[in-house]
Amino acid sequence: MNSSFINSEPRLLPAVPLRDMVVFPHMMAPFIVGRESSVLALELALTQPGKQLFLITQRDPKVDEPQRQDIQDIGVVARVIQNLKLPNGNVKVMVEGEKRAKLLELVETGEALQAEVETFDIQYPSSDKLQAYMSKVLSTFEQYAKMSHHLAFEGLMPTLKLDDPDRFADTLAAHLMVTTAEKQSLLEMLNPYERLQRLHDLIDVEIEKVNIDKRVNVQVKKQMEKAQKEYYLNEKVKAIHDELGRKDDRAEEVKELKERIEKAGMPKEAREKAEQELKRLEAMPPVSAEATVSRNYIDWLVSVPWKKKSRELRDLNRAEKILNSDHYGLEKIKERILEFLAVRQLTRKTQSSIICFVGPPGVGKSSLAKSIARATGRKFVRLSLGGVRDEAEIRGHRRTYIGAFPGQIIQMMKKAGTVNPVFLLDEIDKMAMDFRGDPAAALLEVLDPEQNDTFADHYLDVEYDLSKVMFIATANVIHTVPPALRDRMEVIELTGYTPNEKLAIGQQFLVPRQIEAHGLKPGLIHIEDDAIRSLVDNYTREAGVRNLEREIASVCRKLARRVVDEGKNLEITVEGPDTIRELLGKPRYRRRRKKEESMIGVSTGLAWTQIGGEILETEVGLMKGKGKLTLTGKLGDVMQESARAAVSYIRSRTELLGVDPDFASNLDVHIHVPEGAIPKDGPSAGITMATALVSALTDIAVRKDVAMTGEITLRGSVLPVGGIKDKILAAFRADILELVIPSENEKDLEDIPEEIRDVLTVHLIDSMDEVLTIALDGEMTPPPDSKKKYDQVSSEAGADSGFSAH
Repeated sequence: MNSSFINSEPRLLPAVPLRDMVVFPHMMAPFIVGRESSVLALELALTQPGKQLFLITQRDPKVDEPQRQDIQDIGVVARVIQNLKLPNGNVKVMVEGEKRAKLLELVETGEALQAEVETFDIQYPSSDKLQAYMSKVLSTFEQYAKMSHHLAFEGLMPTLKLDDPDRFADTLAAHLMVTTAEKQSLLEMLNPYERLQRLHDLIDVEIEKVNIDKRVNVQVKKQMEKAQKEYYLNEKVKAIHDELGRKDDRAEEVKELKERIEKAGMPKEAREKAEQELKRLEAMPPVSAEATVSRNYIDWLVSVPWKKKSRELRDLNRAEKILNSDHYGLEKIKERILEFLAVRQLTRKTQSSIICFVGPPGVGKSSLAKSIARATGRKFVRLSLGGVRDEAEIRGHRRTYIGAFPGQIIQMMKKAGTVNPVFLLDEIDKMAMDFRGDPAAALLEVLDPEQNDTFADHYLDVEYDLSKVMFIATANVIHTVPPALRDRMEVIELTGYTPNEKLAIGQQFLVPRQIEAHGLKPGLIHIEDDAIRSLVDNYTREAGVRNLEREIASVCRKLARRVVDEGKNLEITVEGPDTIRELLGKPRYRRRRKKEESMIGVSTGLAWTQIGGEILETEVGLMKGKGKLTLTGKLGDVMQESARAAVSYIRSRTELLGVDPDFASNLDVHIHVPEGAIPKDGPSAGITMATALVSALTDIAVRKDVAMTGEITLRGSVLPVGGIKDKILAAFRADILELVIPSENEKDLEDIPEEIRDVLTVHLIDSMDEVLTIALDGEMTPPPDSKKKYDQVSSEAGADSGFSAH
């Protein structure tokens, strides 16, 4: 079909740019004119006979003073039907679109905006095919109008029963709810058939939108009906409760939470968070899952202590009495606590103290923390970190997770109920890490006095002040604690108890406690010192007293049965080793004592373990061979290297020591450290192995009453080692009273109890020559022609010891 578009002669009309609006021909459209240039253009149109305006849509509705490039090319010539001037100076107008027009040029005459335009007369021949397509489009639009709530279906459909395709398409486009840009593109389509095709596509899209809206609305309606049903039932339950005289639990709960928030003494940020969450809770249905989450969160916020604190006791005499009544010895730790209290008497602006007790099991680390809490009048809480491998255990989980909780730090603070408890972090060396994070890294903030006043728990999501807490950590060994965490703590080492200290602890603390625990009468049950000594020597092997208390409990159980069988007033005295053997059976441990006689190739060393010190014999065997070195006894890499260093030292001094210079090629050497199932490592057995090897090569016995410890170098120097106190106590228990230790360890002798120090003979040495002079039971006899003293390792020995280790 051919259509014709007849252009009229250009003419000048007042122009009004429109924002977010397109006017079609044959369309009645109301709008408000507010811009001064547009008002003047309207007034100019009203003075002309036809009252015609040129209406054209702006490209950008935000532009206040549009220029030519800011407005579209195609608009509508419209006639003003009505106008009403409003009090604010704006004019409300009703116009009717007449014809499409093309903008040729904008003309400014005075302040009114005018446009030079040419109009289009569209003539499109009608046909049966076109009429059928118009019916199809009308039917589709009728379906859309019925579904849409925005269109008045009954009044709209009669206006669309038109035979002119141009007018039909424009009327349809005017009532379609599409974007301004889409309407403008329809206005610019001059061919009515093309316009109808585009309208048909747009109506199909709008129908699909309406269908989607309906489906969504059905779902929303169902949810609303469910919520309304719950609300109705809740209101009914409330009315029934009122009728029965019962209180409204929900209102009471909200009121109670408000009061708790008021009394909690929270800082501003936490209070705002709690109040905001309470408002959310009030708006939620009581039975919803989200309400439970909000209720739990508010409950945690108000349950954690924010300002309540224990009244701190600063009486030094009272604190000292409490510490002495709870623990025997441990003078250094007690002195540290009394110093802390003395400082607190002078100033209250002290940073939180973070102390780490390091020592073997059973020496009283955890119980000491309880005593500190009692001495200072603070609450006590304990958190065991053994096996903790999840960072959330410290910081908590975020509330987005189901079943989320605060971390253990906040949980323990709630348990304490005050902001200044004594907080024990037990077994801090037993923490692990995996894909869930590193709890040791999370503890860095907790144990840093510069940061812990703003500790952030993921669950609470507000800052919490830990600066008033007295943190005490415990560990068996310190080397497994990360360096950054170790740096934040004041490390105090607790070494093992001496036999006399164990005896005193047993009589003063353990025996009375177990007698009471087993329902025995203190005046009728007596356990003598010799019996406790027998328990210490033959039934326990430990640095602390935990197993000792266990054995005393076993004795008390045996005595309790006798009391029940023979009468409650039976008086029993446990006198010595024989009585203990009757009660507990044969001894569990063979007490390590010094050798019966001095032996060739066997020396006594001193070792440190996690349960205290031990004596460790080292044996050397020589066999004919080709220079093979065999090391047995489950020795670690460091200990094996110490053995090789000892061999190299002896090879470099064979003539001075009176040793066969060719022993490294003629003999196989076997060094063995007994108790082969127990792993051993460290450099402190260096001089012990060297002494045993020299003894074997010179056929001179090593003194049975001498024990030694120290690291050896290739030049024969002796370097300091650790664990001196525990090692000396081990020698004392074994009746070895003459010791050889590095001179640089002299400072460690101050830690040895005076009653033990007085009976010991301690040799402080710097070189291996001094060790051999003291330890060998006889003088070495170097060859007569050997006058040369070797001060350094020969190049041959330094390059290769001649032995291959196996």
